[in-house]
Amino acid sequence: MGVERRLDVPVYDLSAIKGLWEGRARKQRLREKREKERREQSALARIDQQWQYRIYCKTLKKEERNELQRYLERSPNFSHPDNRLSHPDNCFSTDGDGPEGPNAPQTEEDLEKLIFRLEGDKWLSFPKELQWMTYLKEWYVSHTRIQRLPEFLDQFSKLTIMDLGKNQLCEIPPEIGKLSSLKELNVSYNRLMKVPPELGSCEELQRLELSGNRLCELPFELSSLKQLHLLDVSENCFLSVPVCVLRMESLKTLDLSNNRLKDLPQDMDRLENLQSVFLHKNSLTYLPQSMANISSLNMIIVSADQLTCVPTRLCSGPDIKFIRLYDSPTLQQKQKKEEEQKKREKERRTWRGAEDQERDSSEKEFIQAYVSTLTHRESVPYSTTKISISCQL
Repeated sequence: MGVERRLDVPVYDLSAIKGLWEGRARKQRLREKREKERREQSALARIDQQWQYRIYCKTLKKEERNELQRYLERSPNFSHPDNRLSHPDNCFSTDGDGPEGPNAPQTEEDLEKLIFRLEGDKWLSFPKELQWMTYLKEWYVSHTRIQRLPEFLDQFSKLTIMDLGKNQLCEIPPEIGKLSSLKELNVSYNRLMKVPPELGSCEELQRLELSGNRLCELPFELSSLKQLHLLDVSENCFLSVPVCVLRMESLKTLDLSNNRLKDLPQDMDRLENLQSVFLHKNSLTYLPQSMANISSLNMIIVSADQLTCVPTRLCSGPDIKFIRLYDSPTLQQKQKKEEEQKKREKERRTWRGAEDQERDSSEKEFIQAYVSTLTHRESVPYSTTKISISCQL
């Protein structure tokens, strides 16, 4: 027999290694943030923008330049000729990608609040003049056929609200992470299949609405959204609650409705500030006991057709409005027929069109209106049955 050897294996404290790694990551993010601020304050960036603006003005016709001058004169920040370089044309010219100027006006109120609005299915892309309007603070774009956000998105460092619901966006670019002032992002009812991890860098974000897309997961980097109050991921394809959601410490409203959830994580009580949770139109058979430990919870909406086990505090507690939704038998039969038809035909998943978007959003609006009627009531019905009503004119 050979000589037995004894090896001493060193054991390290993994928590210390993790802390060291996280410390280095924080320092790296801090260095990147400082470098970004330095570049934004650099005169070279402003000079480059000014020259690009001058080149653009050379391409305008005389009538367009006159229209541009009139707009700049009534712009709220126009006080010196040099300021013209930071306030581009607001009356868009016809270039084949959108309607003429009169069809997309900006009101005086919008100018004062630095708001950009765009609506209509004639728009296939963002107007090129938008790249000079980096002073804007709010975007409202809806019901267009735009599929991609502009390449110059990262220049809008002052942007606080982006409402891009009901368009045809296929992706969110990584440049979204450079919008450090962003507080509200709505990309509901688009064609998104994934969310970029760079969105986690928008640490000021308070509202994130992703409903009506084709998402099945969220990147772990969204755990950095510590100020997020509302998260809406309804009408997607989630099979489980994303891990990052349980690390959003300030979350008050969570909408997981109309997904493919069969159970919830046992550590739901990590969301200590959660107040309202929407779970209807899933396949849940029970609710975890940990939800009863969330002292701030005051409203739960769940489909009760398959629900068999609920913690007593949730369904009978005086401080919680527990709303059970039942589908009517006729509606259940209709849904079963539709599912069987889909299985037989083996249809490939396709994007929902405008009609589906309108139908889904109207159903969501109905639930919100129903919930608002229960907000100031001391008690709620034990259950509510949804019915389908159709009429023929």
